[in-house]
Amino acid sequence: MVFQWPEMLWALAVLPLLVWAYWAILRRRARQTLALSDLSLVREALAAGPGWRRHVPPALMLVALALLLVAGARPMARVTLPSSQKTLILAMDVSGSMRATDVKPSRIVAAQSAAKKFLETLPRDVKVGIVAFAGAAQVAQLPTLNREDLVTAIDRFQLQRGTATGNSIVISLATLFPQAGIELQQMGMPARSTACPLDAPAAPEAKPREFTPVPPGSYTSAAIIMLTDGQRTTGVDPLEAAKMAADRGVRVYTVGIGTVDGETIGFEGWSMRVRLDEDTLKKIALQTQADYFYAGTAENLTAVYEKLGNRLSVETRETEVSGLFALAGALLVLLAAGLSLLWFRRVF
Repeated sequence: MVFQWPEMLWALAVLPLLVWAYWAILRRRARQTLALSDLSLVREALAAGPGWRRHVPPALMLVALALLLVAGARPMARVTLPSSQKTLILAMDVSGSMRATDVKPSRIVAAQSAAKKFLETLPRDVKVGIVAFAGAAQVAQLPTLNREDLVTAIDRFQLQRGTATGNSIVISLATLFPQAGIELQQMGMPARSTACPLDAPAAPEAKPREFTPVPPGSYTSAAIIMLTDGQRTTGVDPLEAAKMAADRGVRVYTVGIGTVDGETIGFEGWSMRVRLDEDTLKKIALQTQADYFYAGTAENLTAVYEKLGNRLSVETRETEVSGLFALAGALLVLLAAGLSLLWFRRVF
C-alpha cells in the first residue's frame, strides 16, 4: 500500500498522547475519589461501577481516529474490481491452414467452438465484435451485445488463402475507434482490406486524426484477442500494428493454435507448410502489455478462452481506498457513541 499524502501519517503520533491523557484523567479521578471520608463507600462504588466497559467507547474512538487519519493520507492499494472493459474484438484466423486436423476435429472447428463458449462466460453488458482475417481482414460482426448474432458470424467463417495478422490488429483498432480515421492505406496497404462488414461496401476513406500516444495497456475500455495458427504471409507487419495498438493503450491478447514446429497440409489441390510464429505473437502481447497463450489441443484452447474470460471479467488495478478507511472509522464512531449511550446514558 502506498499513500498519496504520506505527510498526514505524522498525525498518528498524536494517538499515544491521547492515551496518556486518558490515563492521566483516570488517575486524577481516582485521587479525587480517595479524598472521600468513608473508604467503604468508595469500595462499594467501585464494585458496582462500569468496570472494563468504561474503556470500550474511548478505545473505539481511538481506533476510529487512527483510521480517519490513515484515510486522510489517501492510501492506494491493488484490489480486484469488476472490469471496466466493455468492448472486446475477437480477431480470428480463417486462413486455409485452419482446416488442419492436428487439433481435433480441426483447428477451425475447435476455434469456433471455443469462441462460442467464451461468449457464454462474458458479462452480458460486454460488447463483442469479430474480425476474420486470412489474406485480408474484414469485420464479420460489429461490436454488439447480441450473442446470437455473434454465434451466427462465427458459423459463417469461410477459409481463404493467406495470413495477414497485422491487418487484423489494424482493422480491430478501426472498429474500436471508428472516428479516428484508422485506415490500412496509411500503412501502404490497398483499400480492399478496409474495415467494413463482410457483405457491406467499403467505407469512404477517412482522414486520419492526430492523437497523443498513451502508455501501453492504459486504455481499459476495450481489448483485442487474436487467434492464429500461422505466420504472417501478407499485409501489415504485425509488430507495426501492435505499436499502433500500444500507442492507443489497447491490449492485444494473442492465442496460438496448432503446430509450433510446422506441418505440411493440403488445401484446394495444393500443399503448404505452416508454422506457428510464437515469437511474434509473444512480442505483440508484450508490446501491448497483454499475454500470450498457446493452445495445442481443443481442450487447451477452451481452457485458454475460459482463463481469458475470467481475466477480462475482473481486473487488478491500483486504486484509492481512503473511502474504505473513512467508512470504517465512521462506523466505529457510531458504535462507540451507541455503547456509551446504552451503558452510561451519555454520548461519552
